[in-house]
Amino acid sequence: MWLFLATEVMFFTGLIGSYIVLRAGSSPTAFSDKYAPTTPLSMIPPDEKVNFYQWPKPYDTATNPLDIDLTAINTFVLICSSVTMVLALNAIKLGRPRELRIFLLLTVLIGCCFLAIQAYEYTHLMFFHHFPIGVSADGHFRPSTSLFGSCFFTMTGFHGAHVTGGVILLTCILIQACLGTYTPTHHSPVELAGLYWHFVDLVWIILFTVVYLI
Repeated sequence: MWLFLATEVMFFTGLIGSYIVLRAGSSPTAFSDKYAPTTPLSMIPPDEKVNFYQWPKPYDTATNPLDIDLTAINTFVLICSSVTMVLALNAIKLGRPRELRIFLLLTVLIGCCFLAIQAYEYTHLMFFHHFPIGVSADGHFRPSTSLFGSCFFTMTGFHGAHVTGGVILLTCILIQACLGTYTPTHHSPVELAGLYWHFVDLVWIILFTVVYLI
């Protein structure tokens, strides 16, 4: 598991590093409050007052469509799942299988809640809301909209896939727990699954900070 997590660290380091490089190398006029991203400067009248940005700023509705408040709540939800995962592991160490099942179930449900909110955010961004021209030429925020859109959906999408994998893994662990597989002396699968889940939570905190808040 530690070797696997090491490869995951390298994977997400590559994604986050690429995001930082692309953002730092973006043109100072890549985004504006009156024109769609990638609009050629030759099309903008020289006497028109336009606010240009190198990258969309947080809470700037003219260029940034991300709902930071909703995602902050979702981040708290995911952090809570780490707490229930710790309680699940502690329960089986103390020989309390019923509490193990309860806390594993809570962890799975909280993980599903996180994914549901992320799915809502995706559909809201891509289909159900019309954003200003500074966000997108067609009013929808999608991977093809801009470099910012490509980075956002790639990074959060891969993380969402990891959360989905974690939910499936924890569901399997929960089924085994219901069958009475784990005891105070045999619970390594619970501990290893917990390591993966905590890693997924930590990565999301970093992504939320880098993509949404900075």
